[in-house]
Amino acid sequence: MRALLLLAASLCLSACYTVAKTAVDVVTLPVKAVSAGVDAATTSQSEADEKRGRELRKAEEEAGKRDRQWAEECRKAQARGEPCPPQPPRN
Repeated sequence: MRALLLLAASLCLSACYTVAKTAVDVVTLPVKAVSAGVDAATTSQSEADEKRGRELRKAEEEAGKRDRQWAEECRKAQARGEPCPPQPPRN
């Protein structure tokens, strides 16, 4: 008799736990959805810094490429006995 009572009590408690956990999940779901939407819509300072760093590196790479192209054109012009073309402006 005791064993049957303990078995019924344990099943009831596990069912109560499952119901309570589901209720908590249902209540917290809108909060999680809103916070995910806010995270997607806003940019943190570190994300903005990373983006700015990428932009600066890209600009530096492009400036370096223009400088190398100008140096090559200058070298070729000097080999032909001509003056170097004007150096492209730096932005």
